Amino acid sequence: MNSIVDLHCHTTASDGALSPAELVARAAGRGVEVLAITDHDTVAGFREASAAAQQHGIRLIPGIELSCVWGGVTVHIVGLNFDPESEAMKSAEAYQLKVRDERSELIAQRVGKRLKQTFDMNKVREYAGGEGIGRPHFARYMVDQGWVPSMAVAFNKYLGAGKPGDVKSGWPELEQVVRWITEAGGTAVMAHAHLYRMTRTKLKACLADFIDAGGSAIEVAYGQMDNNQRGQMAALAKEMNLMGSCGSDFHGPNRFGLDLGVMPAFPADVTPVWSEWA
Repeated sequence: MNSIVDLHCHTTASDGALSPAELVARAAGRGVEVLAITDHDTVAGFREASAAAQQHGIRLIPGIELSCVWGGVTVHIVGLNFDPESEAMKSAEAYQLKVRDERSELIAQRVGKRLKQTFDMNKVREYAGGEGIGRPHFARYMVDQGWVPSMAVAFNKYLGAGKPGDVKSGWPELEQVVRWITEAGGTAVMAHAHLYRMTRTKLKACLADFIDAGGSAIEVAYGQMDNNQRGQMAALAKEMNLMGSCGSDFHGPNRFGLDLGVMPAFPADVTPVWSEWA
């Protein structure tokens, strides 16, 4: 598959800035030929983008990014090339949406208490467009209410790591998430493993459990990872007999130059995840 491949990006169906149709149009404009929309815990973005992908001649791969827990650490697993209408994937979406709803209520309570303000959850849901509420939706609401001057301040003071809105959710265990993807006929990919705060030994233990559960790939070319990180991920892929995946993790236009199709060159000695796709 000698083409520009981007198998990790987000739309307004989760925490991206562009609608599915807008994202597909941008991908086409940037020469992306194979695209997977991997919104957090929902396949809604893929479903909505299908018509636009046909119009632009892009091969659209079913995708999702599922949050889960391993050893007390939150990790993300990307699911690719599955049946979006399978019972397993519908179960995954329903479970994750329930977790996000429960988490959002806790965020509203904790941040609201700190701000001495009350969140109108119906309004916050409007920012989420009917999908699961995430912290960016709270941040946008807070800015529009005039409670904070910017989304950056919202995260730095209230929603980021260690702040009141950093609610540890009831995400499922890694094994469950991988099972949902494989039972839906898809490929489970360990997302951005170079970003997890794990020692190499701990990361290898995590990957071993991931493989035991049915996982078969790891991201080896990702966004703006540096050459050292790419080399580490490629070495792990080869050592643990994992295929490689790639993606920009594009969420929307930003000043850092990250865009659809932007990622390091795919390591030549790693088997691409798409090699087994018809």
